[in-house]
Amino acid sequence: MMKKLAIAVVALMLLAPTLGLVTVGLVVNPTAVACLASSGLTVGNVPDSLVVTTANGETFTLNKQQLTHAATIITVGSSIDGVTRDAIQIALMAALTESTLRQLANTGTYPESGSYPNDGNGSDHDSLGLFQMRPQSGWGSVAELMDPEYQAKAFFGGPTGPNYPSPRGLLDIPGWQSMGKGEVAQAVEVSAYPDRYNNYEPVAATILATLTRGTSAATAPTTTPASPVVDVAEASRVVFPLPEGTWVHTSDFGPRTDPLTGESAFHSGTDFAAPDGTPILAAADGVVTVAEFSGGYGGLIVIEHRLGGVTVATGYAHMWQHGIHVIVGERVVAGQHIGDVGSSGRSTGPHLHFEVRPGGTNGEAVDAAKWLNDHNAADLPEATAAAGCSALGGGL
Repeated sequence: MMKKLAIAVVALMLLAPTLGLVTVGLVVNPTAVACLASSGLTVGNVPDSLVVTTANGETFTLNKQQLTHAATIITVGSSIDGVTRDAIQIALMAALTESTLRQLANTGTYPESGSYPNDGNGSDHDSLGLFQMRPQSGWGSVAELMDPEYQAKAFFGGPTGPNYPSPRGLLDIPGWQSMGKGEVAQAVEVSAYPDRYNNYEPVAATILATLTRGTSAATAPTTTPASPVVDVAEASRVVFPLPEGTWVHTSDFGPRTDPLTGESAFHSGTDFAAPDGTPILAAADGVVTVAEFSGGYGGLIVIEHRLGGVTVATGYAHMWQHGIHVIVGERVVAGQHIGDVGSSGRSTGPHLHFEVRPGGTNGEAVDAAKWLNDHNAADLPEATAAAGCSALGGGL
């Protein structure tokens, strides 16, 4: 007992001044923080550039202006009821296909469009802007369509859309949730080349993951995030992700003060301070879907599990590159040594940032402390505020 207490005291002394983690997608630009009604996404710092690859294998670089337009699409979509992460990805696919995320004027048809802020001049009939919307088709006036926010609202549509009920936006497409992403984009854009949108699906996924994780341009992944694993065997138990007596609970899930900037931010994980090199353990049987070293997470492992017939993912962040001991596709068992505690990425000291995401790898995070408690793997204090608008309200 005294040995465990001594270890905890040492860890606390080493890390107490800087206990928090600034994880991917959690510390956001204060000017961009918003209450996101449907998708729950927040946009972090926009990098200067991002290398991306299409489904056809073409690699190119998006600049800061293009990524800023992507951030606008994400922010607008996240404020509209019914717009999910998939819907935002579809919108990005459409804007990539139509304009390569550029706000295009069309001075040949509308000379006045050149007087509005733009990223160049297009020449496709009378089309304008990010989504190449046409005034003659009823999408809006030249002034309206030269506003990226207006175009994003028009693309998403729905009862609050500026062009409701026609032309149809994404939310106005019956059954769009069960359609292919490219098919939905085509239903809104009504393009003469309907197959082009799917080529940009991995690019849109990379942009979405990067901007909502705060990943830097130099280290952002250039491939599509891992898809949920469908053949995960049912797990029988959940264990704590660190050995007994090695850790100190240091930061909760939910709103908090960012330890690096001092600004208000939202923390999607639970942090446990532990000495550098402490073994990290798989919380349950499952399959590894992410094992990478990049961006704000630094060393990151994600494992998908099946518990009670439900898919859930657990995430383990901030390992050093040499501290990742599993690979994507590897099957692990509860308690298996999968990595070592580190302080890579946007971190202020050695600790494990532990996340729980119902639904799988790309699901929305919940309070990991409560999840561990509910599965008899811990007895931790639980977050006092849940994710979502209620938690993000007030001073943010």
